[in-house]
Amino acid sequence: MTMRRFSRETQRNYLGDIGRLAAFLERSADTASTEDLRRFQVAMQEGGVGVPTMNAVVSALRFFLVHTLDRPDLARKLVRLRYPRTLPDGALSRPAWRRGSHSGVGSGGRGL
Repeated sequence: MTMRRFSRETQRNYLGDIGRLAAFLERSADTASTEDLRRFQVAMQEGGVGVPTMNAVVSALRFFLVHTLDRPDLARKLVRLRYPRTLPDGALSRPAWRRGSHSGVGSGGRGL
């Protein structure tokens, strides 16, 4: 992880996430099967873990499986979740061209 320039915090988080899998399995994380990974993700979701946190755990486990265990076959079974992103309040209050962000392309630089 250091060679890939992961920060100390990222390294700590990745190790904690791998430890979370090991605690769930009640054995070493390097013995996880495809079914174990599926059950772990389902348990996290049912436990109310947020989508961003679940995706961070998936990133940690993918790194562990691909770069440490050389098991890309298992890493491909992990699922990243999609979630809608919200815009700040007022972002859609007026069209962008009315806010003056239109460059006037094709209008001789005069705007609209």
